[in-house]
Amino acid sequence: MPEQIEDFTDEIKNGKNARSVTCKFCSSIILQPATADISNFEFDLPLMSQRKDTHVIETEKVSQFWTVDNIYTFYNVGFSNTVDNKKYLICGDCEAGPVGYHDVETKKSHVALIRILHK
Repeated sequence: MPEQIEDFTDEIKNGKNARSVTCKFCSSIILQPATADISNFEFDLPLMSQRKDTHVIETEKVSQFWTVDNIYTFYNVGFSNTVDNKKYLICGDCEAGPVGYHDVETKKSHVALIRILHK
């Protein structure tokens, strides 16, 4: 399923997040303003809701992320177990996700803009 392209221009100020990054479901703050850099690259992120009648993990191609170099930058986030050198990011309060992923090799975390809200 292709990503819907949205215009996030108003959410970017000097290459960083202009407002808080929050969970779409419970409004918990994931990142404070001006703490993440905008990144554009493609990644197949597992869907937040998976079909129960199959063992295949469904994904969607995501191309816009807030990138964080240090996991301690997050205000509130949870991490999955490591899968193929990736840890998937979830809301630290309601556990919705994945909202992005952490690359174990590069130590960078990426939060998908289409999976969160800006407040």
